[in-house]
Amino acid sequence: MDWLQAPDYWLTRLVFERALALIYVVAFLVVINQFRPLLGERGLLPVPAFLRLVSFRQAPSIFHLRYSDRLAVALGWLGAVLSTAIVLGVLDVIPDCLSIPWWLVVWALYLSFVNVGQTFYGFGWESLLLEVGLLVPLFGAGQSAPPTLILFLLRWVLFRLEFGAGLIKLRGDPCWRDLTCLYYHHETQPMPNPLSWYFHHLARVIHRGEVLGSHFAQLVVPFGLFAPQPVAGVCGAIIVASQTWLVLSGNFSWLNFLTIALAFTAFDDSVFEKLIPITHHVSALSSSWQALSIALAIVVAGLSYLPARNLVSRGQLMNFSFNPIHFVNTYGAFGSITRVRYEIVLEGTESLDAGGPAEWKEYEFKGKPGDPKRRPPQIAPYHLRLDWLMWFAAMSPPMAHPWLVALIVKLLRNDQATLKLLRHNPFPEHPPAQIRARRFRYRFTSRGERRATGCWWNRALIGDYLPPISLRATPEPP
Repeated sequence: MDWLQAPDYWLTRLVFERALALIYVVAFLVVINQFRPLLGERGLLPVPAFLRLVSFRQAPSIFHLRYSDRLAVALGWLGAVLSTAIVLGVLDVIPDCLSIPWWLVVWALYLSFVNVGQTFYGFGWESLLLEVGLLVPLFGAGQSAPPTLILFLLRWVLFRLEFGAGLIKLRGDPCWRDLTCLYYHHETQPMPNPLSWYFHHLARVIHRGEVLGSHFAQLVVPFGLFAPQPVAGVCGAIIVASQTWLVLSGNFSWLNFLTIALAFTAFDDSVFEKLIPITHHVSALSSSWQALSIALAIVVAGLSYLPARNLVSRGQLMNFSFNPIHFVNTYGAFGSITRVRYEIVLEGTESLDAGGPAEWKEYEFKGKPGDPKRRPPQIAPYHLRLDWLMWFAAMSPPMAHPWLVALIVKLLRNDQATLKLLRHNPFPEHPPAQIRARRFRYRFTSRGERRATGCWWNRALIGDYLPPISLRATPEPP
């Protein structure tokens, strides 16, 4: 059946699959660099302890068979290598039938990390990557035409992602309705980037325009994704433009990059042929592949009931998975906007005299604000998981974040794996005697303050978040 194949989207598929594989590479590099100190055998939230509390059915993962830090790193490297091979075009030279298990192995590896990652992997873009990763194996490979149904299922993911985000804003913070949310957001977002200071100081009329543009891109444009060309392509271009604006103004891991990749599915080959002049011959899609795409479409249609109902619900859930394999999820972000930025600053001292004078030195994180004179760095699409969690911790009491005390204990021992998560250790020779956590209010400097002081931030001490902690009362780990 001709309508089941889309030969005019062969180059679109090539670009999309390469982009998705590149995002997988980044995700596995995060695993390689951060999983062990955060979630390893002696991590802040150890995986072995978590696995004793959940079954395979609740959290499918390879690690139910066995967990070790060496195995986790090895599987991280395996995922990175397999994903890199896709970027380099290996699926174009192997038999088409092998592309399905290749993609599924990459997906299963990443699922295994997400399902044991606990709060450090509790972000919407994890589920988004896994959902897309389970659709792409049937998007085809080699010279065969892409299946039309898979093309539209990917656009259905993009629709839920954008429309869900738009609805959660309208139902949430009033500042989205009075168009004032961007007065605050560039300053209070989890991880500002090098341009966020400049975006914050744009005229307020531009900030209001940003909100209007966001509403249009998320509440109106997604419906055009299912229209014929050129309407679908125009809608895809609008989404790419809006997501590029977000990339320029903040650090949101690979969320914006994956959204842009999904928006590519709205373009036919005529768009990409101007940029990638590749001569190719598209062959017909096999009947068995067509049958598999029909079967998957039926499964997605059935699983879409709960996410679709959630979209029209007054109690709309944000970034929620209805099944343990994170397939056909509900999405949304920033239903509420914080007006004030708080940061937790960790300080250590070599003194053990709690009541006497002490010299306190600050630990510096790689991405989150610390030193007021340090310009916010560009991190995305890389994801600094500890830095993000520190942003959440600053808005809630310490008992909501048990990993924070575990982090302090690691720093009191100068644990080298943990210290690699930080930018600067003020105690390189020997660990401090005590560490405390203090809470500051941060705000961007004005233009005048920036010229006079060289600072990107002003900060004011709010008070102690955690009192000084010493190993005197902290037992050694088993």
